[in-house]
Amino acid sequence: MDELRLVRFIRLPELMQVIGLGKTTIYSLIKEGEFPRPVPIGGRAVGWVENEVIQWANDRIAKSRLTPAQALPLAA
Repeated sequence: MDELRLVRFIRLPELMQVIGLGKTTIYSLIKEGEFPRPVPIGGRAVGWVENEVIQWANDRIAKSRLTPAQALPLAA
């Protein structure tokens, strides 16, 4: 049997407050494949999966902590 996981959806106003980005920037990042896509949750309402947003933020933090040498791709 699959493990039961709690899923919390974040609506746009809370998302903007949590990550500090505006609506236009968020949707631009989604279009570029750089931010989690929203999930339809009913009618015209969408929400973002909280755990996906947290993972995105953690990935951004990790990338910002790399030294310039670590950030460069290895030459083949």
